[in-house]
Amino acid sequence: MYASVKKLTGWYLGVGMAALFIGGSMGPLQKLEHVGINLYPGLQNIGLNSYYQGLTIHGVLNALVWTTFFIVGFLTFATVHSLKRDLKHPKLNWASFYIMVIGLVMAAVPVLLNLATVLFTFYPPLQASPYYYMGLTLVVIGSWVGGWGMFTTYMAWRKENPGVQTPFIALASTITMAMWQIATLGIATEMLWLIIPWSLGWVDGVDPQLARTFFWFTGHPIVYFWLLPAYVSWYGMVPKQVGGKLFSEPLARLVFWLFLLLSIPVGLHHQYLDPSVPAGWKIVHAVLTYSLFIPSLLTAFNVIASMEIGGRARGGTGLLGWIRTLPWDDPSFTAQNLAMILFAFGGVGGLTNASYNLNLVIHNTMWIPGHFHLTVGSGVTLTFFGIAYWLVPKLSGKQLFSKKVALWQAWTWFAGMLLMSNGLHILGLNFGSPRRTMLGVAPYASSDWQPLLIEAALGGIILGISGLLFYTNMLGTVFSKKTLTEEIEMPVAEALDPHPAPAWLDTWRPWVVATVVLILVSYGPLLVNLISNLNLTSPGFNALW
Repeated sequence: MYASVKKLTGWYLGVGMAALFIGGSMGPLQKLEHVGINLYPGLQNIGLNSYYQGLTIHGVLNALVWTTFFIVGFLTFATVHSLKRDLKHPKLNWASFYIMVIGLVMAAVPVLLNLATVLFTFYPPLQASPYYYMGLTLVVIGSWVGGWGMFTTYMAWRKENPGVQTPFIALASTITMAMWQIATLGIATEMLWLIIPWSLGWVDGVDPQLARTFFWFTGHPIVYFWLLPAYVSWYGMVPKQVGGKLFSEPLARLVFWLFLLLSIPVGLHHQYLDPSVPAGWKIVHAVLTYSLFIPSLLTAFNVIASMEIGGRARGGTGLLGWIRTLPWDDPSFTAQNLAMILFAFGGVGGLTNASYNLNLVIHNTMWIPGHFHLTVGSGVTLTFFGIAYWLVPKLSGKQLFSKKVALWQAWTWFAGMLLMSNGLHILGLNFGSPRRTMLGVAPYASSDWQPLLIEAALGGIILGISGLLFYTNMLGTVFSKKTLTEEIEMPVAEALDPHPAPAWLDTWRPWVVATVVLILVSYGPLLVNLISNLNLTSPGFNALW
């Protein structure tokens, strides 16, 4: 069933996982450099010239490429199987994949040739090859086209099923892609108007302040583009996997609408020290950023309640006895449950990032990568690993190579991330250790940092081993001769209350209108001011490392 989607999803996941393998392999090298073991000079014969090139590869391929390819593939698959309807225009979705691959190649080549060592943020005046910028722009455009394929399929289903409430997984998936379409208007504007003409030499300079503002218009919402597909699984699939039901489907729908509404007008909390952004607008964005904690708390309540239903259905008793009866022998569940635990720590730490004054203490310190790895590196990536443990066997028609190896992978990722993130958080908060820095050769590095840097390096090595376990399982599954004895169905959680959710939770117009209005109010006056005072004066700096 849905053979075209099956093949398409497989290609999306394959390219994404290949990118993660290359990008992830840089992680242990970075952590080893921090403790004085710099392996990069010995790798120059394969094109790795510096710590900063490795850091760029790590950020671009992990945070931008791996996530985007996996998400577009997974949400396309989930939408089709949730609606029980094939793609309306499959050629559109295949075009999305091809555009993204072309963009990936265009961006990856200059990065690997050390012509785009600017890290994964598009911060002028650091300047990369124009092909890098054009390539990543194509990746974003390709993801838009994939979203259009989902939207046309969804609209065709609505036309064929008048008056029928949209299945939760399909609705949540399309809301996620709609948010992404709106959010990426910022980075698209930065690229097409400012960065690409500047990198091509068509203009002499660039306005770094305006460019940063457009970047963060997209830069924080991308966190929710990463996270919401994980929420699709936590809400819509994990309850089924544990033998339970979704505690409150209306609440789950509300959470996704709230993320559409609130995810975008929050970017200025990354610009608290930017001099051209008035303090009043920073405070507005700080308040809106704090408001995003509300749907996260609702998610914690709803998902845990759903798992408790499953645990008690499996014989669990007492206040917490149901936790023991959850299917810990299922690597798909275990990976996602451990991802939830790690994400909870990351989410709480995010409140510090959102604070106008506390952010000043930790923003340019090791605290940030510690936080980042608990969120996208754990809550998102470990969840995607858990999804892959049922999705790759379904796509390949092969049995999972080793359930035991998969369980070891989930637990080693959990342990490695606890060690690494703990060390990084303390280094940032207590010592102000800078991020994005070759600390192994920094003359100001204190001896007090060393135990925590060693802890982080040990965690990074464990994460590297965990990654190898994951790829061993994926390759072993795809190339296995053991075919499935029975078809794997996409897990779809039933709602505890069988009655339909209120109609306003299945209606797009008020939510989209409110989203646009909130963006215009929170960003409009600031952008008008910055654009009216445009200064294309900053030259580009490249070939620094």
